[in-house]
Amino acid sequence: MRPPPCTPNHGTERTNGVGHMTTSSTTESRYRLFLERFPVRKFVLILLAIVIAYGAAAGSIATLQLGRFSSDVWINLFISGVARGSVYAIIALGYTLVYGILFIINFAHGEVFMAGAFTAYFVAIGLDQAGMLVSSPIISIALLFLVSSVVSMIVAILLERIAYRPLRGAPRLVPLITAIGASLFLQYTFRGFYGANARAYPTIPAIQGTWDILGYDFQKVHVISILGAVALWLMLYWIVERTRVGRAMRAVGEDREIAALMGVDVDRTIVFTFAVGGALAGAAGILYVFLFNQAHFFMGFFPGLKAFTAAVLGGIGSITGAALGGLILGILETVGPNLFLDGAGVPSPNQLIPIVAFGILVLVLIFLPGGFLGAPDDKSRA
Repeated sequence: MRPPPCTPNHGTERTNGVGHMTTSSTTESRYRLFLERFPVRKFVLILLAIVIAYGAAAGSIATLQLGRFSSDVWINLFISGVARGSVYAIIALGYTLVYGILFIINFAHGEVFMAGAFTAYFVAIGLDQAGMLVSSPIISIALLFLVSSVVSMIVAILLERIAYRPLRGAPRLVPLITAIGASLFLQYTFRGFYGANARAYPTIPAIQGTWDILGYDFQKVHVISILGAVALWLMLYWIVERTRVGRAMRAVGEDREIAALMGVDVDRTIVFTFAVGGALAGAAGILYVFLFNQAHFFMGFFPGLKAFTAAVLGGIGSITGAALGGLILGILETVGPNLFLDGAGVPSPNQLIPIVAFGILVLVLIFLPGGFLGAPDDKSRA
């Protein structure tokens, strides 16, 4: 009996009689393997980065071609951004100090900033009524810095002692929720103390007007804010890197248990960290009112969020990163809307400043979660 004639295999069967895969099945397997290994997330991120870069470049070119802003305007916008960013940087140092020690985000730090500046307002009113803002501006400014820093420092110490110390060792979500609750508590406590209305700080004539620097007129408050922020950052850097208590702070940040075994008083070190962060926030509050000339119970919310953005941008846990992130954020807030959006025909681009700030936060968390100078994991250090 003759066997049936053989028919050619066109890939319609799974095997060929001896267990080998057909051409069609092999192709499907390779296709599935390619899809499994294809870096979808990286591809989407690269595509998003290209779109953002193209939009920013196209908007900038269109704005510069219109020529609506002179070089003097761009320079003044840049200096204004540096001054604003300097305030964000000093507030961000408080976030990064606490994170470097306890690895928690102290979302009540904006209210610590508010407490000192709002309290110092009443001291400024008294000095103004006594005529000291005109006759003795240096002493008056020193008193404002002292009062604001001391009040913010006391609030920060109480916050650590009452809200955070009982939660050491708890899951990270618990202190985070506590920080949000403490933020709301401080906001409405000071609203009850001082009222809900915004208060305008009295004018200090000595810091009004401009200085001629290298042929350009710069506002005095901008120069003072920048120099004050630089001095505060250098002081903090010296404390952390060159002093015994700074070494204790770094040791506690590395490992609390080992630091305690080596004789470091952990509780005292943590309290000192909160005290320094609070004092810096109080000083930043005075620089802030120099720039914006008002105080109210809600004044710490948005600067606090922007300072947190600055800390994340620079690398939370890094002192230098916090300063760098604050400067970048401040410059982008003042220069960015006009540079990127004016040429695109967007009306009132300055009203979109919050979009710039929080858009940066989202982009940093997507593309560079560790920030510019931070570690890629959770072990960022101050």
